Amino acid sequence: MGKFGFTISKGRQIDYDSNDRSIAAYIFEREPSFRLCIECGGCSATCTTGNLTKFSLRELNILIKRGENDQVRESIGKCMLCGKCTLVCPRGVNTRNIVSLAKKAFQLTDGYAI
Repeated sequence: MGKFGFTISKGRQIDYDSNDRSIAAYIFEREPSFRLCIECGGCSATCTTGNLTKFSLRELNILIKRGENDQVRESIGKCMLCGKCTLVCPRGVNTRNIVSLAKKAFQLTDGYAI
């Protein structure tokens, strides 16, 4: 039988059980304010890097919590650690420290600097 004109798409659900949440656990242990983040997007709105490139600290926080470390590893090096995100956070989340801890966690697991 020939092609019928459509294909079945791959499922889009997230399998949290198979994700590696060790980076998130490392950050939660060292920066308790990470639990306060409600992903409001204030950090991304003020981010200089986010305005010039495809970088979103909000998305980064979500991906870290989900355990989707491959996408985090690709974009975390773009952060300039300027701290503007920390200044505007309504919940007082130390986002600058979160990015620093994530970079350090990747260095520990990968064995090389990001």
